[in-house]
Amino acid sequence: MGLNGMASRRGWRRVGLLGGSFDPVHLAHLSLAHNALQQLELDELRWLPVGQPWQKAGRSLAAAEHREAMVRLMMGSEPRFVLDRRELQREGPSYTIDTVDALLSEQTEQALFLILGQDQYARLTSWHRWRELLGRVSLGVAARAGEPVNMPEALAGVGVEVVRLSMPALNISSSAVRAAKARGEDIRPMVGDAVAGYIALHRLYEATNEY
Repeated sequence: MGLNGMASRRGWRRVGLLGGSFDPVHLAHLSLAHNALQQLELDELRWLPVGQPWQKAGRSLAAAEHREAMVRLMMGSEPRFVLDRRELQREGPSYTIDTVDALLSEQTEQALFLILGQDQYARLTSWHRWRELLGRVSLGVAARAGEPVNMPEALAGVGVEVVRLSMPALNISSSAVRAAKARGEDIRPMVGDAVAGYIALHRLYEATNEY
């Protein structure tokens, strides 16, 4: 059900879902979260660090406890931000459809918005049970200022409705943060002081470590 159906039900809670490995979380993630809160008029945004990301099987992630702690630091004091640990606790690969089904079983009268970047949107049809997923959520897809959201050809005719989230141009990625840290560069402009301090304290992503 798209935005003209499920997401417009009067009295339903509007909940955003922002998932990822967050290895590490960075300021572009925070910008996306704040823009989703505002532009989708969300009551709540759930940060969902993955446990075992099936799409990144070739690289080891930082320990779950570190990724969770960094997300908590990035969330700050925004009362509408919630850290949801269910994918960290789940055994086996992290599939978004399992999380969505669990959330809907806990509270039926809520409209779920899956928050994605354009690159994730382009790969959406490779996701586990993606057709069922699109029947349960609406999509908020980030686009840089002035740029359109490009629908993947495989989704043409599927009937999914998408809200374009306008974003400032922040050229930051987790891989760039890891590489910069391994080179000994200052990563505070990419992750902020609190997360940079945590990474330094726990010696994450240093040159001797895999990134």
